[in-house]
Amino acid sequence: MSHDHNHLPGEIRHEKPLWWALALTSSYLVVEVVGAFMTNSLALLSDAAHMATDALALVIALTAVRLSRRPPDARRTYGYARLEALGALANGLLLFAVGLYILWEAVDRFREPQAIASTGMLWVAGFGLLVNLIAMRLLSAGSGESLNVKGAYLEVWSDMLGSVAVIVAALIIRFTGWTLVDPILAVLIGLWVLPRTWVLLRDALNVLLEGVPKGMALADVEQALRRHAGVADIHDLHVWALGSSTPALTAHVVTADGQPADALRRALAGMLHERFGIDHVTLQVEADHCGDACTAHAPQARHDHGDHDHDHDHDHESHDHRH
Repeated sequence: MSHDHNHLPGEIRHEKPLWWALALTSSYLVVEVVGAFMTNSLALLSDAAHMATDALALVIALTAVRLSRRPPDARRTYGYARLEALGALANGLLLFAVGLYILWEAVDRFREPQAIASTGMLWVAGFGLLVNLIAMRLLSAGSGESLNVKGAYLEVWSDMLGSVAVIVAALIIRFTGWTLVDPILAVLIGLWVLPRTWVLLRDALNVLLEGVPKGMALADVEQALRRHAGVADIHDLHVWALGSSTPALTAHVVTADGQPADALRRALAGMLHERFGIDHVTLQVEADHCGDACTAHAPQARHDHGDHDHDHDHDHESHDHRH
């Protein structure tokens, strides 16, 4: 069986702004939680949960950058990319629990409105707005070049809107005394955070369950492979994600008559890289269909290989390895 592993990692850039944005966001998260309890503001606590999603997005972005540098070893041949999904899953569950708590607490506030220290609430929210604006400025340069940085930028941008909303609520309480605006805003922020947290959990589970990567359709990949002139048939096709941005593919390819196996394998690997961004490609090229044994499309995550010749294409150089 032949393997093409075209590892073409993009240049790692804009890491320092991510660290600065994470430091600012995490510091303000602590301030906002303390301020929420000191001012008795549920809206601030709800916005703190929103800020936690920002910090999580930055951690995930930095994790992806760091893990992309760490090579596989003898115990973890695919490297450490799954740690990103495990961390996202744990944090998503925590954020989901916090969001449900805030909604539950808001129900009690509607029944029995409580006094809110609007001045302290205003100062904390104003400081949060400043932090978000600085973080947005730090991330703006990289948001057009990196999906990780773009995701973090959008998270901070949305939290900036949350800070503005809390400021408005604090002003309303200060000048009208209408404290019910606090739980109303808390519910609105909670309803904004929970769906995004669910998306985070869903994406993390998809990676851990070796599902087809987000934004990619298995049928499209199979159709692209079958349309190649040198391909007679495709079977045992699997596409999954090693991490949130590291798709991988294995497939059995039956060649058309007279097609050189190595040339076909390289052409398909190049096409998969160009069209789908799949660089970790494992293709078994066959002159004939190998029978009923290899046509069973069992939905399993294992990829067992016996004694095969493996060609690894790194920077257009071929190396043969015997397993």
